[in-house]
Formats: sequence, structure tokens, C-alpha cells
Amino acid sequence: MAEQQIIGGLSCGDVLARLSDYLDDDLSAEERAAVEEHLRGCRWCEELGGAVSAVVGSLREHLGTAPTVDDDVARRLAERLAREE
Repeated sequence: MAEQQIIGGLSCGDVLARLSDYLDDDLSAEERAAVEEHLRGCRWCEELGGAVSAVVGSLREHLGTAPTVDDDVARRLAERLAREE
């Protein structure tokens, strides 16, 4: 990247810092809209975001869903961790 652009009120660095939260859908609607506006206007960030998205998607597909923990086990683990603090 030669020079950071500011598009949608965000610089390329701002978008990079938010990319993980963007992919996890953990941004507010306003932040998400700003990132999407930047991605539409910045070829470099669009390409990087697409590449990162593909890697994350592939990992999620191959790693599958995290196993669930029984409520009783989760409660006992939380109690034990609280005692360890």
C-alpha cells in the first residue's frame, strides 16, 4: 500500500484494525457502514479484506463449530476459576 486513503471517514489502518470485528459482525451499524463504504472505495483494502475473509471462512469451515459444554460443567468451571483468582 503506497498511501493510506481516507474513505467513509476511515483510513486504511482504521479498516485494518476493525477487519476482524467486521468479519465477526461485532461492529455497530454505523461502524459497519463506514467500513463497507471504505471497502467499496479502496481497492487495496477491498482486496485485503476479501483475502482475509476467504481465510477466515475456510478456517471456520474446516474447524467446525466449537463443542458445547454442559451447563453444570460450565458452572463448576466458572466457580473454580473464581476461586483461583
